[in-house]
Amino acid sequence: MAPNAEDMVEEQRVFANVIGTFKSYAQYTLSSNNRRRKDVYTLPKADQQLLDGLGYKQKLDAVDKAILVNADFLEEIVSDPKIFGHEIEEDDVEMGSEQLSQPTHSHDSGASRVASYSLLGGPVPDKKHRPTEFDMDKLRSTLKQLVRDWSEEGKAEREACYKPMKDALVQHFSDVPLEARRDLRVLVPGAGLGRLAYDVAKMGFACQGNEFSHYMLLTSYFILNKTTEIKKHTLYPYVHSFSNAPNKGSILQAISIPDVSPSDLPPGSDFSLVAGDFEEIFGDPEVTQTGEWDAVLTCFFIDTAKNIVNYLRIIHRILAPGGVWINLGPLLWHWENNNSNDPSIELDLEEVKALARTVGFEISNETTIPTTYTNNAKSMLGYVYNASFWTATKIQDPASSKYSEA
Repeated sequence: MAPNAEDMVEEQRVFANVIGTFKSYAQYTLSSNNRRRKDVYTLPKADQQLLDGLGYKQKLDAVDKAILVNADFLEEIVSDPKIFGHEIEEDDVEMGSEQLSQPTHSHDSGASRVASYSLLGGPVPDKKHRPTEFDMDKLRSTLKQLVRDWSEEGKAEREACYKPMKDALVQHFSDVPLEARRDLRVLVPGAGLGRLAYDVAKMGFACQGNEFSHYMLLTSYFILNKTTEIKKHTLYPYVHSFSNAPNKGSILQAISIPDVSPSDLPPGSDFSLVAGDFEEIFGDPEVTQTGEWDAVLTCFFIDTAKNIVNYLRIIHRILAPGGVWINLGPLLWHWENNNSNDPSIELDLEEVKALARTVGFEISNETTIPTTYTNNAKSMLGYVYNASFWTATKIQDPASSKYSEA
């Protein structure tokens, strides 16, 4: 269904807000770091001298420099927003949330996420306000996502999460010759910055990623389409919090991206990213035909659902008979206890699997994979998910299921 004029105006507003957040990063983040300096001067002189001896002020100066490096990188990402069909003027930037309705949970379990909760579901400030903490936290999370998807430092997480999924995909289609993989269509919803989808395309499959977040879409476009050299860019994703830091080096880690050349795909590769809400795009039979996809790979995705029943129904419908759904992730229901009155169906793992079987999947290769998500390996704190992994084959046609959507 084509968007109406009101939808297009709202899309323009949201996009302008995101651009404004990118452009406000330096001012916002330098101000946060300067708060630490001001706090030093509230202490007795003797305490200030002790901190001087530790090199605390010099560390703050180094963090300022790292923030400015990040800011230059982020400015480069949004230097040409017209590539997305938007003409952004300064007056268009309304410094508010990316959208009024926001999930309350994120897989990125950084300390800064907690501080953003009070901002969820609030009114949109007027045009003269700076981005909210929630907006800026999305941007900080994007920087850490770049580590996970496009750096050597993120390889351990990718090996834990992406490799089992890619191996299962190859195993399911083991009877298909390598040169025939281009005829198999693979969908990756919640593609983030696109590395899993890129890897699948590099294996010879026709692959499309789907992503909703403007932060992810802008950044993935820049990496995939505007970056041609390995380790072209340097960023400092861990300068935003001093908590659980064993030393200065853990805060001031310089990460170089990308670890591979994004243009290094086989000749004739079929690789794309589509922007938009998963349910709106793939739940609409006029947009996505029944049985159009041979495989769906969901990595840390299904718990973003408000209604998990509809997610599974859509995945089943769009898969071809005998197609495969490969899943890896936790069940951190993103909309649990939200402040925006959005519905949230929160099943346990056994209920999700039972639902999948009822919808028409045969589940196999079940296992649990311990993994982190955008983790700082040098931090004193790390969150480990006992992620559930499975391969599910479509064994029943939606039309023959009494549980299909009326």
